[in-house]
Amino acid sequence: MKNFPSIKKNRDFQEVYRLGKSYANKQLVMYVKKTGGPGNRIGISVSKKVGNSVVRHRLIRLLREAFRLHNSTLKQGSDIVVVVRATAKEADYKIIERAFMHLCGLHNIVENRSEYD
Repeated sequence: MKNFPSIKKNRDFQEVYRLGKSYANKQLVMYVKKTGGPGNRIGISVSKKVGNSVVRHRLIRLLREAFRLHNSTLKQGSDIVVVVRATAKEADYKIIERAFMHLCGLHNIVENRSEYD
């Protein structure tokens, strides 16, 4: 099984926060830092204010799935950090996916941007 391309180290998160550009919508805040590497990596941050462990992990799974399905349509060579807002607690997969792709469009990391504006 291939490893999921994720950001795990605190220093990598801090670097993206410090040097990356951010956009937000009602459900998510996304920071993107160009790395020029061969692929994209994603880091997901969900505060305890969003909900209990079950709710937080559900949101992480939904975001990872949205990233996995759309990674081939994203421009490669970026570190992406997604911060989940409390309003996403009740959201289903379609809402999370739409919010994720909307922010990817704002960051201009989608190959075919017109369908996500």
